[in-house]
Amino acid sequence: MTHPVPCPRCLERTDGEAFRRTVEEYAASLPEERCVSDEAYQARLKVCQKCGALFDGACRYCGCFVLVRARKKGLSCPYPDGSKWPESI
Repeated sequence: MTHPVPCPRCLERTDGEAFRRTVEEYAASLPEERCVSDEAYQARLKVCQKCGALFDGACRYCGCFVLVRARKKGLSCPYPDGSKWPESI
C-alpha cells in the first residue's frame, strides 16, 4: 500500500516526525524498477544534505521531498547551475 505524501505547505499542520515517517514509507514503497540502487540513493542524499537549498526535507528549487526524488530513476538534481548529483548516480 502506498501512502500519500502531503504537500510542503501541510508541514505546518503536521507533527514533523510523523510526517517524515510518512515520506520515508512512501519512498520505500516505490517499485524497485523505478528506483536507483541503494548506493546511488545514499550518494544523492549525501549531496542533498549538504545543499543550501534543502529546507525541512524539501528542495527549494523543485519542491520535491529529497527522500523521494533521490530514490527515483530518471530524475536529476534541479539545482539551477546543473545537477549536483554525479552523472554516474
